[in-house]
Amino acid sequence: MSDLKRAYNFNPGPGVLPLEVLQQAQSEMLDFKGTGMSVMEISHRSKEFESVIQTAEADLRELLAIPANYKVMFLQGGAHLQFTMIPMNLRAAGVSADYIVTGTWSKTAIKEAQKLGATRSAANTEADGFKGLPDKLDLDPKAAYLHFTSNETIHGVEYFVEPTPPADVPLVCDASSDFISRPIDVSKYALIYAGAQKNAGPSGVTIVIERDDMIERTPANLPVMLDYKIMATSGSLHNTPPSWAIYMVGLVLQWAKKQGGLAAVEKTNRTKAGLVYDTINQSGGFYRGHAQTEARSLMNIPFRLPSEELEETFAKDAKKNSLIGLKGHRSVGGMRASLYNAMTVEGAQALVDFMKEFQKKNG
Repeated sequence: MSDLKRAYNFNPGPGVLPLEVLQQAQSEMLDFKGTGMSVMEISHRSKEFESVIQTAEADLRELLAIPANYKVMFLQGGAHLQFTMIPMNLRAAGVSADYIVTGTWSKTAIKEAQKLGATRSAANTEADGFKGLPDKLDLDPKAAYLHFTSNETIHGVEYFVEPTPPADVPLVCDASSDFISRPIDVSKYALIYAGAQKNAGPSGVTIVIERDDMIERTPANLPVMLDYKIMATSGSLHNTPPSWAIYMVGLVLQWAKKQGGLAAVEKTNRTKAGLVYDTINQSGGFYRGHAQTEARSLMNIPFRLPSEELEETFAKDAKKNSLIGLKGHRSVGGMRASLYNAMTVEGAQALVDFMKEFQKKNG
């Protein structure tokens, strides 16, 4: 593999995966643990796959220090399905739920919840262009739960301290794009969910961490595939799970442990983001970040150039230099660098070097 040329992948998702994880998956592709079969072929009821999913759960519990009174589920349907499952499972009839809207994904989550029952906006920063976090929250002390999105990929806004709900109001978090990027106190949350395809693995599996008392809220007669209690009780094996995606998540979790755990992962993430933000800050306005400084995401960095023409040239020239996936979302425009866990410091430095050279030529 000495002649392997890998692009620097700044795509917002599916995101970059660790090279050693891909290489291990490649080496086990045709014969997993002496079975003579791929993980994609072995039975999900086999002892080999039971070991895969149980090890993945154990490693996740270790990395996040998940308390014993929480269940871990590996589900399908992405975060989008969780937008529906959460109100179906956690919101009793006639009770409202609170949502903090800080970007596209929390805006999408509240829209889905509104289809199914009473829903309030505890805060909404859209009028300010989704550039920061709300100064204050209008909270319902009787809400079924308070939902927030810890990191907004499109607008580059991230919570580093979770909001505090009223007493006895459960806290629910969409952590899809900063999952396992830093330590968090799981005990502050009633439910955390994350699509794996940013930091934890490939697309196809969604990780849900739910406190036991919340599982007991699950109403009777929900469709079986939308029922947390059934999924938790079955160990995520009620139906055929996304076995390959879970296997890949397991490899990524082992990789994260080898890095020194989530404190070490966060340190590296801060180094990478710092390189890019420093370049933006020192560009004299040639590069302009979207998010307010105090809310700047470590995962996704949207920024603009002086003109759309320059932005088009930037994206094209970057691609020629194997810097891939830098074009921003249409709602924000410009560029966006996604620096998920598996993006290396070397990759961030390559982007910074390119940014500086591009400014020299075009500034």
